[in-house]
Amino acid sequence: MSTRFRNPRKPPRGAEPRVIVGLMSGTSLDGISAAVVRFDEYEGKVGAELLAYISHPYNPPQRAQLSAALTGVSPRDYTVLDFELGAWLADAAVAVMAEAGVARDDIDVIASHGQTIWHEPARATWQMGNAAVIAERTGVSVISDFRSRDVAAGGQGAPLVTIADALLFASSDRWRGMLNLGGIGNVQIIPPNGVLESVRAFDTGPGVVIIDGVVRALTEHVIDEHGALARSGSAIATVVTQELAHPFFSAPPPKSTGRELFTPLYIRAFIEQCRAAKADCTTGDIVATAVALTARSIAMGFERFIAEPVTELLVSGGGARNPALLDAIRESMKPVVVSKFEDLYFDGDAKEAVAFAFLGWLHLEHRAGNVPNATGAAGPRILGSYTPA
Repeated sequence: MSTRFRNPRKPPRGAEPRVIVGLMSGTSLDGISAAVVRFDEYEGKVGAELLAYISHPYNPPQRAQLSAALTGVSPRDYTVLDFELGAWLADAAVAVMAEAGVARDDIDVIASHGQTIWHEPARATWQMGNAAVIAERTGVSVISDFRSRDVAAGGQGAPLVTIADALLFASSDRWRGMLNLGGIGNVQIIPPNGVLESVRAFDTGPGVVIIDGVVRALTEHVIDEHGALARSGSAIATVVTQELAHPFFSAPPPKSTGRELFTPLYIRAFIEQCRAAKADCTTGDIVATAVALTARSIAMGFERFIAEPVTELLVSGGGARNPALLDAIRESMKPVVVSKFEDLYFDGDAKEAVAFAFLGWLHLEHRAGNVPNATGAAGPRILGSYTPA
């Protein structure tokens, strides 16, 4: 599988393309996304070719380990998990290189986001997944820890996909919104031709974290397949209104959030709030309320903080596979046209892995990977730490 999504022209003679593996483990804890991408540059435009993409789902014990780490375990457990996750990431990198048919010697670097364990905007951030383990197991150098430099510079450390959205996926003639729905939702507002000085971005709040949390707490399923549970119930409007009163939703950008807010305790309280608000409350009602809260939080972010003339919104991430959520977003966002990212480009599940591959390319080119007007950092910074093979 090969997909070229920007600048099909060949690079000038002497300008060597770089082939980079991007690895991403998101807040939804569903698995590792891995992509092999070839980058080149011609007349100031970055070209990119997606050579292969795979998803390595976490098995139940792995997911349980990661979930436990988000709520606090022993120093030993953290240390062991850091090395084990490094091995899981390495396995995904090896598998996607085989899928692409690219030799390890032809890979310039592996760019690994790892798994966020703790994130306090403008204060501290921690992504686990030991880079030395990845380098040892693959024989390829690794760039990791992308968020720390932006946070050290006073930034939110998120969203970091902004620069990829601007430089790889901008429209030539219109303002475009790019919405990623992993565990957390984040939106990038991209001007025509991706002019970085005009880009805006922020976390909107929950992506699938509340929906998945409710489903896992109340059923034997991991996700709401095809939105069936949500469609079986009715959203409880009073609960949605109450939840949207949380200070995060009214705080102006730049802003980011994570599972530090939407904890298992939050999920339990949300379930009880739904049951208290409706006497005959069903599981479907609770899931539908989580869907409505997510959709409404996105629309509220646009209403309060986005003045640009956005006419289209491209949705990617796990949430884009939930038709009930997608329909709710379309309804909340009218008259903005809401489409799946894959309708214009490639599998939306690959997008964040491609974005971190691009951050790896920027690091190798000694170029800044953050967008200060999106993260709030003191200025542009080269992101990531390099671990040689």
